Amino acid sequence: MKDAKTLAYINLFAVLGAIPYLCDLDREAAELIQDKSVSVGFAVKGGPEATLFFGSGKCRMAPGVDRCQVKLPFSSCEKFNGLIDGTVTPIPSKGFTKIGFLTGPFTKLTDRLTMFLKPDAAALEDSEFFHVSTTLMFHVIAEAIAQIANHDKVGMFSASNIVDGTAKLSIAGGPAAALCCRDHRMTAVHQAPAEYLSYMEFQDMALARALFDGNVNAIAAVGLGQVRIGGQISQVDNINRILDRVAVYLA
Repeated sequence: MKDAKTLAYINLFAVLGAIPYLCDLDREAAELIQDKSVSVGFAVKGGPEATLFFGSGKCRMAPGVDRCQVKLPFSSCEKFNGLIDGTVTPIPSKGFTKIGFLTGPFTKLTDRLTMFLKPDAAALEDSEFFHVSTTLMFHVIAEAIAQIANHDKVGMFSASNIVDGTAKLSIAGGPAAALCCRDHRMTAVHQAPAEYLSYMEFQDMALARALFDGNVNAIAAVGLGQVRIGGQISQVDNINRILDRVAVYLA
């Protein structure tokens, strides 16, 4: 069962939070914002707040909406989740002069993000598309793990059993992230950590994709050595329990 507040945190920080990586990985996405300099804030009542900053073909996300030029307020987590599933059209509370960015480049960016995160099977046959899509999925999943650990009741229970320290999540020859655990809360850092207490590594992009799509059994993959785990095993075990919840929210 999904919790609307947890889903809102995932939708903002994991799904929309993948836009910076999209702009880094995909030439067409970068071109959409090449000459744009604007910041778009999302303020969800009783939920998350964050701003996407666009400039010179790059994008970054930061918590809070204090510095946004365009502000999109949402009266509830459910309303914000409706933005992501296409059932809600937000009205800016400030930045009306920049609404053309929302209806133009930003909408095209989110459409392109959806194309990579929910691809046609035929599209994945293209090696470049496959690489971008799988890398974006990796970042979405890494961030979703952290949000579920912090906000979902089942995830918080697993997080309550995680000792302080960093877990490395990675794809051999591909992207890596650090899941930093402190006081039973988790932060995702989207780069390889210099030091870590435990690790989970998928043997290659193809295996990672199969796992993400639910076409391979994770336990079997560990048994076959296709997923390498090590270090503080109890930490990995509880992160795996949270990972199981990711599929519930991203389905």
